[in-house]
Amino acid sequence: MPDLSRSQVVVYGAVAVALLLVGARAIRAEGSGGASFAPASAEPSSGGNFSLQSGSSGDVVVDVAGAVQRPGVYRLPSGARVIDAVDRAGGPASGALLEAINRAAKLTDGQQVVVPDRVSMAATAGAAGAAIQDVPISLGGATVEQLDTIEGIGPVTAQKIVEYRDLHGGLASVEQLDELSGIGPATMESLRTRLQP
Repeated sequence: MPDLSRSQVVVYGAVAVALLLVGARAIRAEGSGGASFAPASAEPSSGGNFSLQSGSSGDVVVDVAGAVQRPGVYRLPSGARVIDAVDRAGGPASGALLEAINRAAKLTDGQQVVVPDRVSMAATAGAAGAAIQDVPISLGGATVEQLDTIEGIGPVTAQKIVEYRDLHGGLASVEQLDELSGIGPATMESLRTRLQP
């Protein structure tokens, strides 16, 4: 192998570095591709297997159920709101009671968004004289007033729960509320029966 001059080594080194940078940029461009609001499965899952499409690691996967056009499991970008999940599931079905959920709440990974419908809400409220307050409240969208209806929760604790949820970008389970002061075992039991994730 012939000896290379110092200038030839510098030129070859610069070419090698340039090729590495171009290759790295091409690989990064391929890896960052991913459609936002892509469904987590080709068909909405009913508990079976599904494969997640590629997306950024900050995406959230949520289960959208109830009065929507296409209930199923969907992948949405981090920072998406409940209304984005409803829209991704084809929008509300006829008779959907969107006022019963907080459409502006941020989604968390693993969250279930349940859109109630007017018929089931009325039937639940009317059955055996049951009050509408017996219907489970969505943890992701519960208001201070709704939380205040739960036994053992007053307006101050309800406000703490909402602030904690907003501070942490949502809650994936009721068990996370155990970290709040003022919520003991009896209150946690009430929360488990009255709240849904």
